[in-house]
Amino acid sequence: MTAAEIARLAGVGRAAVSNWRRRHADFPKPVGGTETSPSFALADVERWLRDQGKLAEVPLRERVWQQLSGHPAGAVTALVHAGCALLLVHHRPSGWPALSAVSDARMAETLPAALEEVLTLRFGASRAVRTPVAGELAPSVPLIRGAAALAAETGARQAFEFLLGRHLDANPRQYTLTPAEPAALMAALAGPARTVLDPASGTGTLLRAVDRPAALHAQESDPDLAALTALRLALHTDADVRAAAGDALRADAFPALAADAVLCHPPFNERNWGHEELAYDPRWEYGFPARTESELAWVQHALARLRPGGTAVLLMPPAAASRRSGRRVRAGLLRRGALRAVVALPAGAAPPYGIPLHLWVLCRPDATERPSPELLVVDAATTEHAAAGRDRLDWQAIRTAVLDAWRPFERHGSVAETPGVSRCVPVIELLDDDVDLAPARHLPLPAASGGTAELGRVRERLTQTLGRTAELTPRQARSAPPAAPVHWPSTTVGELARAGALVLRAGGTGAAPADGPVAVLTEQDVLAGRNPSGTLPAGPEEEPVLIEAGDVVVPVLGAGTIVRVADEELAGAALGRNLQLLRPDPAALDPWFLAGFLRGSANQRQASSYASTATRLDVRRLQLPRLPLADQRRYGDRFRALGEFEEALRLAGRLGEQLVQGLHDGLTDGSVLPE
Repeated sequence: MTAAEIARLAGVGRAAVSNWRRRHADFPKPVGGTETSPSFALADVERWLRDQGKLAEVPLRERVWQQLSGHPAGAVTALVHAGCALLLVHHRPSGWPALSAVSDARMAETLPAALEEVLTLRFGASRAVRTPVAGELAPSVPLIRGAAALAAETGARQAFEFLLGRHLDANPRQYTLTPAEPAALMAALAGPARTVLDPASGTGTLLRAVDRPAALHAQESDPDLAALTALRLALHTDADVRAAAGDALRADAFPALAADAVLCHPPFNERNWGHEELAYDPRWEYGFPARTESELAWVQHALARLRPGGTAVLLMPPAAASRRSGRRVRAGLLRRGALRAVVALPAGAAPPYGIPLHLWVLCRPDATERPSPELLVVDAATTEHAAAGRDRLDWQAIRTAVLDAWRPFERHGSVAETPGVSRCVPVIELLDDDVDLAPARHLPLPAASGGTAELGRVRERLTQTLGRTAELTPRQARSAPPAAPVHWPSTTVGELARAGALVLRAGGTGAAPADGPVAVLTEQDVLAGRNPSGTLPAGPEEEPVLIEAGDVVVPVLGAGTIVRVADEELAGAALGRNLQLLRPDPAALDPWFLAGFLRGSANQRQASSYASTATRLDVRRLQLPRLPLADQRRYGDRFRALGEFEEALRLAGRLGEQLVQGLHDGLTDGSVLPE
């Protein structure tokens, strides 16, 4: 295990682990890795942490994860072995006790036959998941036992989702993942479908979003990902699962398929997609894609694998809607009625997160029907619920805006225009020299929201807020006596946590409980002083840390000095990534006193560590003075007043920006006169 994993195990920052290594001669020695990134044996670390009183017991999920990440054949091989065993546990729960009630060596010998039976039953003879032999399974038996025990606690599907999710989080640069929210939107746009294909399936997120399918077909060029996708889908659904490894453009695994729907997040900007060898491929019904238009090759591949009337939804780069090299293919799609809608998503919806991606909704033309005379364009990137940033998107509002335009258009072939959001554009208007399909080109922004009346209300609120900031402006500070600076006896957050005066919890991803979604307080929310804007994914994969009133929330990345005390509006929200929660005992610590001293610049400086690209705060090293509770409350009252003043300044800034932008928009669109 790495230093970062030790920190996660003990619930501390990485700086604390580095400090332990320097200060304690008996800290376990590295058993692998490099000098700058050493790895340690789980058993040695666990023993040392327990002896030091820093660990009560290693949770089962952490133990299983450490077995997986330290597997001699690599984490992916270990994941496949664990997934095969979990599939066996899922389909043959009554037979597992007999299989596992033997020695490790005997278990490795008997498992292949049982795995072969269940894999063939689930995937057929030709499949992406190869049955491991006894020699390959031998080092995986402890992991398999642990995974089965985890499945007994959480279920086989949840156990595999936890292990796969942890692996993906640990290797963010290795995989391009489709987030769950756009995947759910794409599945909703495709509508009910019994047979669904994803020809570039990645980790299977798009196919997991399909509601009650009968058959799922997946193809992925990476054989390891193809195997993981097959296992993930087989554990997620009872539908028939067929997964294959290979490049779908060059070596299509399902050439005879006529699917009800195709969902795809294809690789972007691929030059080596087969332009030369596929020049005469029958899939290019709408025009031969240029070398630089790999995305249009995936579009036509998706259409070729649909039944007449079937729907395909692809996540596309915005350039594909306007590049001149693709205009002939785009024109062909429009003339034949194959392209039905183009939806612009906000930046941050999916990787690459810096640009606003598009969704293309296509239908395979039916020879008996006339082509649609209109294209639906939707711009969800300009609406008020699409603030920039991955963690700040209101996906429920985005989904509603898109589907409210698409569903009536799908039924009737047309829909009333929503200014600035959606419009039906006659195809004849698009068939010019550029064939530009970008929604922003065809959707002028609406007039200033609410007109001059709304601008008047904003101005009135701004005036009131400015008056309140004047009232809240801190009174003249009273200087301490000049004789000597005060030196209080101090303590650290770590010492207070060990003494039970507060509880320290780290934020993470977690998953929403079954009874509904949970809002997430993100790092950006804390820095901006706003309400929780993130959401947890569905499914009980990890227990989220829920905030209570009086908790103190501290960002751990960056060099800022923002600390936030939770009020009733934050209560019940989940704690997001890169945040630490301090829950003080009200009989020992005043939360505003705690937050105020933690925010001191000198305090933050001495508790920060510096890497090549970021600053990280070790919350346990933050200091505060030892004062009686009555004195704490005196300081706390002053810190609370400063917090109210700061919030009023933030609100005034937001209202001022809204008023200025509204006047600019009103003057330029004619709804506001210059005099």
